Amino acid sequence: MPRKTFEHEIQKIKDDVLVLGSMVEQAILDSVEALKTRDIEAARRIYTGDQLVNAKRFEIENAIMIAIATQQPMAHDLRLLASMMEIISELERMGDYAKGIAKINILMGEQPLLKPLIDLPRMAEKDVDMLHRALTAFIHEDVETARTIPQEDDEVDALYNQIYRELMTFVIQDPKAIERANWLLWAAHNLERVADRVTNICERAIFVATGELKEIDVSDDELIAP
Repeated sequence: MPRKTFEHEIQKIKDDVLVLGSMVEQAILDSVEALKTRDIEAARRIYTGDQLVNAKRFEIENAIMIAIATQQPMAHDLRLLASMMEIISELERMGDYAKGIAKINILMGEQPLLKPLIDLPRMAEKDVDMLHRALTAFIHEDVETARTIPQEDDEVDALYNQIYRELMTFVIQDPKAIERANWLLWAAHNLERVADRVTNICERAIFVATGELKEIDVSDDELIAP
């Protein structure tokens, strides 16, 4: 494969990674909106639509393997292709989190929400904002941005902790509310995990640009686990 053709193929793969990222971003926002409005039909569409995310991931993975096999890339190009392989796996998992929220909505059936959703949509919006900027940083090999985005994980953790405390207050007041509290807690947990996976994308952005593969520590000792 001539170098010019190889560069064109890499650009196409990058574009497809951004397409996959957009699909996942929309799924996250839609799943939370459907839960907020208790739109079960929308939740079913999101649940089945996850197949499109999976198909796109496998399409990109196949293109990456072909590029590696035919061009035998070295150094920067190999880091880039290997990192994109990792990133599409992260994106597929984030899509699974959105699918999980849709499933929660479906399983709740006719049960009303325990409380109006305020912080959950905020978590989703923050997740999507972080994800979008992380993918942009990866494509542009923006090391500075990739190092700073994971620090915003604290905002997501704070929202999660707020949701946890509010839900536990409801359960203390009425133990029969525990099931409905758990539904919302698991939805919040899925959104908290999205932010963690954004950090993994940032690590890959730094790796491609510098060759340094190092974990970014954004642990929060005060995080309350479900």
